[in-house]
Amino acid sequence: MSIDQRLAELGITLPQPAAPVAAYVPAVEHDGMLHISGQISFAEDGSLIKGRLGDDVDIEAGIAAARRCGIMLLAQIKLALGSLDRVERVVKLAVFVNSTPDFVDQPKVANGASELMQDVFGDAGKHARSAVGVAVLPLGVAVEVDAVIAVKR
Repeated sequence: MSIDQRLAELGITLPQPAAPVAAYVPAVEHDGMLHISGQISFAEDGSLIKGRLGDDVDIEAGIAAARRCGIMLLAQIKLALGSLDRVERVVKLAVFVNSTPDFVDQPKVANGASELMQDVFGDAGKHARSAVGVAVLPLGVAVEVDAVIAVKR
């Protein structure tokens, strides 16, 4: 089964990849590795998912925001590689969670993106990960996720 077929089976439609808003590119492929710049939390309607975990965003909404970041990562990967079938392995995700100083469930929030990668790529979606609480994220979003992907040659 192709990854596009798997996405359809999961009911996932990839959005238009977000364009960079500063001095960077969305993806760099080098020596068989694809590095995807941080993708922020956009809702299905294109609006930003804003807020802070531990304040005005609950864990379930944070998990959903991380999943939406993961979906945008998939869109960027497909744009960069031409096909998600070129993904050999999701190597690492770094998940940044806009959270209060006393919020300690960043790993639960990060699972929104991590579980998506495993659902889409199976064992090749299992990855190393960082889940970090931060004081603020660009545009006030709740979550940002970047990725390192091994590419089939």
